[in-house]
Amino acid sequence: MQSSGFKFRILIGLVMGIVALISYYSKNQVNPITGEKQHIDLTPQQEVTMGLQSAPQMAQEYGGVYNDNEVQQQAKAVGYKLVKQVDDEAKAKGVSIPYQFDFHVLADDQTVNAFALPGGQIFITVGLLKRLKSEDQLAGVLGHEVGHVIHRHSAQQMAKSDFYQGLVGAVATATSDGTNMGGGQIAQYVAQIQEMKFGRLDELQSDEFGVKYMIQAGYDPNAMIEVMQILEQASGGQQQDEFMSTHPSPQNRIAKIKEHIAKYSK
Repeated sequence: MQSSGFKFRILIGLVMGIVALISYYSKNQVNPITGEKQHIDLTPQQEVTMGLQSAPQMAQEYGGVYNDNEVQQQAKAVGYKLVKQVDDEAKAKGVSIPYQFDFHVLADDQTVNAFALPGGQIFITVGLLKRLKSEDQLAGVLGHEVGHVIHRHSAQQMAKSDFYQGLVGAVATATSDGTNMGGGQIAQYVAQIQEMKFGRLDELQSDEFGVKYMIQAGYDPNAMIEVMQILEQASGGQQQDEFMSTHPSPQNRIAKIKEHIAKYSK
């Protein structure tokens, strides 16, 4: 009876795994800007809606929007200057940007952070902004975040997360005997590591995007290296092993940024 139950769990686990695979790999879209084939379930319009709906809550978690209109307008001006370069390049290819970009400075002066929501809502905290010493550095931060939006990293990660969770459920079902969840826990760990790996690749891709459009917009791309150094200083030198982090080490990022500067400065 135990053998029969084990075989049944294996069968159910296999079916769940196959369903997860089919579901993930059937989500095929071509990025309208980059032309990259991606496994994504959301449409660009759904990303925009999700970002706009999430923006107020996300802002509130960082103390709300910073109450200085001049600072807000400065951030928007730099952000829109970068977006214009992307938009001009897209139009030259016969396509248009399907996102609604806007740039917001958040009131949190203790947290050093910048992030992008799906669809184009981009945020930077006062805590990071006050550490920046030039408009070029601000362009480096915002250009990186625009890169996340254009490359649809959030939507891509959502699809990957659903896929890995499906595999975790399949392994847990196949290996569980009702008392031991060891197999499922191991699968969960592996899934988390894999998602971290994809996160690091996304960061490097956005760094390259930022460098390219900083140069096109007339900014000094070396400011991106300075931003990496500022972020490293802000961390107090305390870093996780790169293998266990969603972000590449600053040294790795700086080396790649230098390669991108040489590539796009020609």
